[in-house]
Amino acid sequence: MPEQLPDDERIVITGVGLAAPNGDSLTEYRAALLAGTSGVQPFETRYIKQPVLAGICHFDEFKYQRRKERRRGTRAGSVSIYCANEAVIDSGIDWENTRRDRVGVYLGITEHGNVETENEIFEISQFDYDTKVWSHHHNPRTVANNPAGEVTLNMKITGPHLTVGAACAAGNAGFIQGLQMLRLKEVDMAIAGGVSESIHTFGIFASFASQGALAWHEDPAKACRPFDTKRNGIIVAEGGGICTLERLTDARERGAKIYGEIVGYAMNSDASDFVLPSATRQAECIQLALNKAGLTADDIDIVSSHATATEQGDIEESKALKAAFGERTTVAINNTKSYIGHAMGAAGALELLGNIPSFGDRIAHPTINLDEQDPRCELHQVVANRPRHMEKVEYILNNSFGMLGVNSVLIVKKFPAEQGGVYE
Repeated sequence: MPEQLPDDERIVITGVGLAAPNGDSLTEYRAALLAGTSGVQPFETRYIKQPVLAGICHFDEFKYQRRKERRRGTRAGSVSIYCANEAVIDSGIDWENTRRDRVGVYLGITEHGNVETENEIFEISQFDYDTKVWSHHHNPRTVANNPAGEVTLNMKITGPHLTVGAACAAGNAGFIQGLQMLRLKEVDMAIAGGVSESIHTFGIFASFASQGALAWHEDPAKACRPFDTKRNGIIVAEGGGICTLERLTDARERGAKIYGEIVGYAMNSDASDFVLPSATRQAECIQLALNKAGLTADDIDIVSSHATATEQGDIEESKALKAAFGERTTVAINNTKSYIGHAMGAAGALELLGNIPSFGDRIAHPTINLDEQDPRCELHQVVANRPRHMEKVEYILNNSFGMLGVNSVLIVKKFPAEQGGVYE
């Protein structure tokens, strides 16, 4: 059990920063989830003749960046800078006197560089493909470490930084990387999570459309429909969810508030298909995380599902959840994509953070747009359309799965209020 570990190996969440299509802070975001407020809206993208639907963020890009820096950088970098600064401020740490060589930045991403490459190819097409107009900023904009690197430049962090490419499992992967580096004593604070700028590349919309997997509805708020018989695909979203992680010893020493403790995690691979998921491997990943936490399925109160509103994806995850949790009536299964769409590299992080306040209010936010549950996704524990009041919320399990068969699971435990926990 985590409590049996020494305090310098126990990893806690001490600050939260996020940008979601329906909120720019944890307070706004949580209120939107409880109110059933969607962040999906029409969006125009190059080459696609009709507007698509997308989850679009509206945070203030210039709160922590100058316009010159923003022009030189990327949208993913801008999301990262906003969320990282918000998380550090929220943590209450004395940033001016913090050793920044002992701070690491670990951000999960689905992909990076497509936006800039598409934009620059379009630009030179207007000049008969003359490469003289190609941006000299192309290379630093498109290297895979860009989002995390932009954070270090903005915040003058001299410790290690990297991005973790893990498709749509990347949000959890960023947290896991931060946790591991803290346990290895490589850093004293990890700025970790996931980010996405995916809506700014037309290619992702075109690719999903060619697969017949791009969702549409006359009412954008009803377009993303996980587990529903009338679901018709993915809503692409942008966003970011970043936390400050610290060893419990350090957090206690400075009297930090604690949102929760990461007590279990796991990653594995399907090794079966480029895009089709495996219920068997997903269930194994869930069990690995439970084993690592020293827990059983009976201990979990809320499961944040990955379900993307694609037919096979929802069905396979439903099988995995059935295998892991059976008919238990005490667990609540919900889904956040139904509000904001699929935020790709940020999805897992945003989905976890949307559930974290349940430790305090003991409410499981619902899956919206679930009017008729697909019988092939028969999970009676799914919270549909209205919040569910829980007897207790001590453990939250967060699923995030991605293309090429990468799976990730994170388990967070409520931290006692009398020991510095945020929630009573």
